[in-house]
Parts: sequence; C-alpha cells; structure tokens
Amino acid sequence: MTLKRQPQIIEGLGVSPGVAIGRAVCIESRPQEVYRFPLLEITADAEVHRFQQAVAQAVTELTTTRHKASKKLGNELAAIFDAQSLLLTDSSFLNRVEERIREERVNAEWAVHKIAEELTARFESLDDKRFRERGEDLRDVTRYLLRALQGVAHHELSELGPDVIIVAHDLTPSEAVRLGRQHVVAFAIETGGQTSHTTIIARDLNIPLVAGLTGVTGLVTDDDPVIVDGTDGLVLLHPSTGQLTDYQDLQQQLSERERELLETEPLPCVTKDEISVELMANIDLPEEIHDAIRFGACGIGLYRSEFLYIEKTPHLPSEEEHLVIYRQLLDAVHPQPVVIRTFDLGGRKLAREVMETEEDNPVLGLRGIRLTLARPQIFRTQLRALYRAAVDRDLWILLPMVSNLEEVRQFKRFAAKIHAEMEREGIEFNRDCKLGIMIEVPSAALVADVLAPEVDFFSIGTNDLIQYALAVDRNNEHVSYLYRPLHPGILRMLHFVIDSANQAGIDVGMCGEMAGDRHYAPLLLGMGLRRLSVTPRAIPEVKTQIRNLALADLEGVVDKCLTMSTADEVEGCLETFLETPAPAG
Repeated sequence: MTLKRQPQIIEGLGVSPGVAIGRAVCIESRPQEVYRFPLLEITADAEVHRFQQAVAQAVTELTTTRHKASKKLGNELAAIFDAQSLLLTDSSFLNRVEERIREERVNAEWAVHKIAEELTARFESLDDKRFRERGEDLRDVTRYLLRALQGVAHHELSELGPDVIIVAHDLTPSEAVRLGRQHVVAFAIETGGQTSHTTIIARDLNIPLVAGLTGVTGLVTDDDPVIVDGTDGLVLLHPSTGQLTDYQDLQQQLSERERELLETEPLPCVTKDEISVELMANIDLPEEIHDAIRFGACGIGLYRSEFLYIEKTPHLPSEEEHLVIYRQLLDAVHPQPVVIRTFDLGGRKLAREVMETEEDNPVLGLRGIRLTLARPQIFRTQLRALYRAAVDRDLWILLPMVSNLEEVRQFKRFAAKIHAEMEREGIEFNRDCKLGIMIEVPSAALVADVLAPEVDFFSIGTNDLIQYALAVDRNNEHVSYLYRPLHPGILRMLHFVIDSANQAGIDVGMCGEMAGDRHYAPLLLGMGLRRLSVTPRAIPEVKTQIRNLALADLEGVVDKCLTMSTADEVEGCLETFLETPAPAG
C-alpha cells in the first residue's frame, strides 16, 4: 500500500511569475551535461542493453585509438590505452552500472557517471600511486562511455513527457532554453535571483520559476505532484485537493487577466498629459518576436545576441547564421528599430572555446567589450553580419560592459577596418548604424557626460549596474536582500546618466529589469526617460501604469526621492504617490 504524502509548502524567491501544476523531474548536470532521467521499470532491461551496446562501441573506439597511437608513438606509449580497455571489460565495474540502472531505474549515462564518481573517490583516497592512476584511467573510460551512449539511442529532454516541473540545484541559461522548449511548465531551483540569466530566460519563455529554494532537491523525488507559484515564490509538494482546486482557479484568473492586458495593444503609450513613451521589447530568442508584436512593442530594444552563441555551443555561429537571425528580427518589426547588443559573453555565459583561459572571477573578468577587443577574430564575424543585415533597415548596435572612453574609440577603429574590408570585397552593407553603449559599469555611469558625445545612444543596464555598484552578486540567493534598485546611490547615478545624455542630445533608454517593473515608472519618467525596453509580457502592465500618470506630477516625486537616505524611504514615497488619487480636473 502506498502512503499518501502530507502537503508541504516551501518558500523561495518568485522570480518569474505565473502558476504551474505538474509532476517533478529532478535533474542534475555536470560539465559533460550528464542528466538523470527516471525510467519505467519495464524499460530497465532495454536501458541495460543500450549500455552494453555503448560498451562495445567504446571498446572498438579505444582499440582504434590504440592502433593509431602505436603507429605514431610506438607500443610503449600506446600501452597506456590497455588499462582503459581492461576497465571496459571489468565485470565488477560493468555489473555495478547495470545494477544501478535496474535498482534506481535511471538512464545509463547517469549510472555510469555516479559509479565512476564513487570509484574515483575511493582510488584517490588511497596512498598508493598506482590506485590514483587507475582513477585517472576510469575518468578517461567514463568519457568514452558517455560519448558512446550519446550515439546509441541517446535520451533527449523531450522524453520527459508533458507537464514537467524541473527541480534542480541550478540551471544554466542554455539548459533553461532547451528545457523551456520541451514539455517543461515550471522551474524550481536552489540558486539564482531576480536578475540571473536563467531567470530572464524563464520570463522570456513565460515559464514560472521559483529560485532560492535551499535544499529543495533533497525534498523532492521524481513524479511527485508539485505546484509552482512563481508570483508569490512558493512551491507546494503533494498539494491537497483544496490547494489543487485553488491554484487551478488562480490559473484561470491569470489567463483572463492576460486577455484583458492584450486589449491595451492598440492604445498609444502616452501619459495623461500626452507625453509619448517608447515601450520596446527585450528578447533572447527569435520565437519571442511573436510576443513582442502581440503585446504592442514599438521595436526591439535589446536582443541579447549571446544567446545565439549559447544555442550553438560549443560551436561559434557562422556569419550567415548571424545574418539570418538579424534579418529575421529586422524584417519582423520594420520600419521600427532593432537594438542588437554585441556578444556579452563572459561571467557564467562563457565557454572555453571563446575564452581560451580560465578565470577566478569571470564576472569581473574578460567579458563584454573587453572580450570583443581581445578576441577580434571572433567578433569580426558578428560585426560583418550586423552591418550586412542593416541594409535598408533601422539597426542600432549596442556595446556591453563599456567602462571607459578608450574602449569606445578602439571599437570604432575596429569597425572602420571591417568597413574597409567589406568595401574591398564588394559586399553591400550599412556603415551608418547607430552606435550605443550599455551603461552598466559604475565607472561608465560616473563619466556619462564624457561618453555621451562619442555615441548615438545610451542603454542603461540596471541588472549589472546595481550588482556592481552595491557589490551584490545577483546570482547569490544569500545576499539577494541587498539587491535594492531604489538605493539612493543607484538613483543618483541614474539621474546623472539621463541628464548627461539629454544635455548631449543623444537618445537614452533603459533595458534592465528595473524598466519592466511598473512601480518604478513614475521615478524613471520623472528623471527624463522616454524609452523603456522590457520583457514582452511586461509591456501591457507598464503601458497601463504610464497611461495613468501625468508627467507634471512626477518631477516633485523625483526631487523628493533624490534627497532620501535609504531604499525603504524611497519605496515608501513611491507607494504613497501611487496610492494617492490624482487631483480632479
């Protein structure tokens, strides 16, 4: 008899809104992308057979490798492969893997990974050098086996089935993209925060996500019934009948609310005193263009082009692959503009193929414009495609992570060389794209008045600007409470940047997550912003807020907020303003 589990509510951080009801699938991954898939009992024998096929394939591959090594290096050095071949015929190792598959009902990749991990740890704990070397051999054999398994009826994420809720310690942006395109309806993860890249992907794909769920992977097993409330930051395990009914009703209410918001699409984005505000869309994936148009975006205010790389990893996109995506974006919203940010590869988004080195602190390392200038052979491909795509279209090029004026001037020299190269080749291109920079590094914000005359526009990236200015890792759930967009220091920087742009006569907008929070609209408009770029689904809410504001009422609110000492004081001031009825007439 199966005992019914008691309902349990786990509190986390709601970072991508919405409600999802489904069944849990717990996944773990490693650098080799080894996933754990639960299997039905009746499929265990077939999985063991798949493993045996992979072993045979790995033995063949090793034998071929040894033969080649013998020819080039001689038998003595080629003999290093003999120990690995022996491991692949070692019944104690192979039997352990088969037992793990049957007893735990897991896929062969995961069983191989776990058995190898356990045995390697034992070898490394011994003083005998020969045993430690055997651990190295085992690691090599594991790589052969995993590679072979990927070619033998490899498990795909699509096998997870419908209404899946992924429970994991962490998810990379590329994992979130791949899972989000399958049957996954929600994510529940132990790490992450409001502005992590995985969170941004979840919002873009309209997938509820609760982060900061410390220890959740130890509380959930595969196929557990789960509810994820990404709005209130709750995960319900084994929900009661009443809880299930309540959340089904809430799902219906949210669907009705979205239909109401869609009615704002034909309405102009203007304040009550007829001041126009451009509401554009932030996108990462080409399929988001549909939502951008559906929700009434007046162009693409930020296309994060690094996600084109993340989808292709570990391979770099070709010039033609860049060109196809950029033209798709430009054609979809023509004649409105598209702002394309050059690769912001770096931090946790960087692969060794691009980096060519390891970094202890990659978030503060070689990323953004720094990487562009340090690896011109890579970014030359992207820039050629951008200038080609811009023919007869309104494309704006945006440089990330700029921290000083020389970087801008160095990039201009780099671009001029590419223009000359394309002219010699007789390729049609547009050299007159607008050039802008992200204001996301505090040093750039503090010299915005110096940078403004050198570029055509600013785009304020509040996600990183807040992170760097407040020394708060936006992916660290332990310090997420310190991430305060209304910190007086942040407000003063924003005010100076906007003033600097306006005085220089260049366009200035905001593309960070702060722009998509309707509660901040009075402050941002009052500071002088007239262009906001947000997640497509945030457009109706922000537009509705803007249409309820009168610009004449906002300058006083800004002046008051800029004199305040704490984020709590600023937040209270904004709440009071929004709750106070507007004067009649």
